[in-house]
Amino acid sequence: MFCAALLLSLAACGDDTTPDSDAGTRPDASTGIQDAGSETDAGADAGTQPEDDAGSDAGTLPDDDAGTDAGTDAGTLDAGPEDAGTTDAGTDPVDAGSPVICGDGKKEGSEGCDDGNTTSGDGCSASCQVEPGWNCGAGGLRCHAASCGDGIIAAPEECEDGNRDNGDGCDSSCRLEQGYKCQVVGKQCTKTTCGDGKVEGTEQCDDGNHDLGDGCSPLCQREPRCVNGICDALCGDGILTAGEACDDGNLRDFDGCSSTCQIEEGFVCVLSEPLSTLSLPIVYRDFRGNDLPNGHVDFQNANGQETGIVQATLGPAGKPVYAKAGVFSATTHGVVPFDQWFRDVSNVNLPVVSTLALSRTSSPNALSYLFEDTTFFPLDGKGWVAEGQETTRPDSTGAPHNYSFTSETRFWFVYTGQGQLVFTGDDDVWVFINGKLAIDLGGVHTSMTSTVDLAGRASALGLQPDGIYEVAVFQAERFTTGSSYKLQLSSLLPANQSRVCISACGNGRLDEGEECDEGMNPGGYGQCAPGCLLGIRCGDGVVQFNQGEQCDDGNTVSRDGCSATCMLEL
Repeated sequence: MFCAALLLSLAACGDDTTPDSDAGTRPDASTGIQDAGSETDAGADAGTQPEDDAGSDAGTLPDDDAGTDAGTDAGTLDAGPEDAGTTDAGTDPVDAGSPVICGDGKKEGSEGCDDGNTTSGDGCSASCQVEPGWNCGAGGLRCHAASCGDGIIAAPEECEDGNRDNGDGCDSSCRLEQGYKCQVVGKQCTKTTCGDGKVEGTEQCDDGNHDLGDGCSPLCQREPRCVNGICDALCGDGILTAGEACDDGNLRDFDGCSSTCQIEEGFVCVLSEPLSTLSLPIVYRDFRGNDLPNGHVDFQNANGQETGIVQATLGPAGKPVYAKAGVFSATTHGVVPFDQWFRDVSNVNLPVVSTLALSRTSSPNALSYLFEDTTFFPLDGKGWVAEGQETTRPDSTGAPHNYSFTSETRFWFVYTGQGQLVFTGDDDVWVFINGKLAIDLGGVHTSMTSTVDLAGRASALGLQPDGIYEVAVFQAERFTTGSSYKLQLSSLLPANQSRVCISACGNGRLDEGEECDEGMNPGGYGQCAPGCLLGIRCGDGVVQFNQGEQCDDGNTVSRDGCSATCMLEL
């Protein structure tokens, strides 16, 4: 206030006639006694106090500056350490300063934002202006979608279907829901079809088939690539390997773990509690019994328990290899029919993809998951029955069911030096661990049970501590009148341990990099917006007439013409 008042009083002086004025009609840098005249400059006379004067020459014209050094001239104090600032009295009346550079990460001048690059499409345009649908906050250094439901897809949004409903493919945060694609803004989302050879929506891959163990699961998710317990680094498979800071089992950005498996800014990724439900992908293949038109010779035919139907190791394609070629078999009829059991074959079987949900059981000493169903008929109302090409058959109680099917499921685990697998089923059951046959319950029979103790068979199965290995379970239901399935995994640590990435934004505390955090940050006038950035508000420099603002001078200070509530002041 002192500096501004002093300049004002000096400028108000009319001519150089008073004892306190210096040379000329314009205020000189001296506060000495009267100098050389009222209309002409002081020339070489710097005043009676040279230590206070601006220099040896106060200028040659009355409109010129009072000294030769513009850096220390014309300030509020004569020739002192305080200069005139940005309106300095040098050769250029505007201080040179630093030029405003779009893309340098500093919001300056007329820039609406500056996120450190000159790339459009990320919220801050190539000319450093905020793009439609985005909010770059007060700082303008980080941009985020302004609002879900505004009809503009902006990160971290993946879709905009015109509402904020969950369960329709595009959730309340405008993120894609599993198994959906949303191709047109404002239009209803549609389900994707895994197995059609097109990678869409949340799919990580799509190799055009329903096979397990070929790198792309029948749920269109990446499968691990592991040999002898060592896995390749494959972002998205859920297994944390060297070079990955995180792996949350998907290839989506803005969920805390990026599509390159690096932790995203503002997140921390940690191991969560063991899952309450372990969901395994499973493929069923429905067959017609041998007694029906186009029926399969191995189904609804011969009975009897029979081991040795398959070889001791899986084949190159990850499928059981028939071992009875050229040898009598009581319940099977050759390699060609057998090879159809666990492969898609047109007009022979119909594949149905699903998940097998194993529930976590209370175990005092170990992590254990269990699926058990003594009336296991997963294809009732599906497959050939749904197509009208197979009839249902009664069980022992007379209830109709769809028999004649196979199933295949796989599970990756970390061998910790212990672990147990229990399987109960009818009919055929083969369990392979690390590609080696561990359980053989072959043939057509009633319910049978077998147990594998990993520690006791580690050497035979090729297991090493901390190695990652696969369990592959193949089952067939080939004859009436019962069907059961039990799979229990005890002390088998899932290789894709559940990891959760937590954002600091939304915790209700103001953390580093945040402009606000109210816990729930939906945005709206005067509220904290998504991404913990300040949204539209009084003081953002934009007059929001629809919010009742009459002015907005970029601050919330009153008595400057525009009040703290953005109303005009008289």
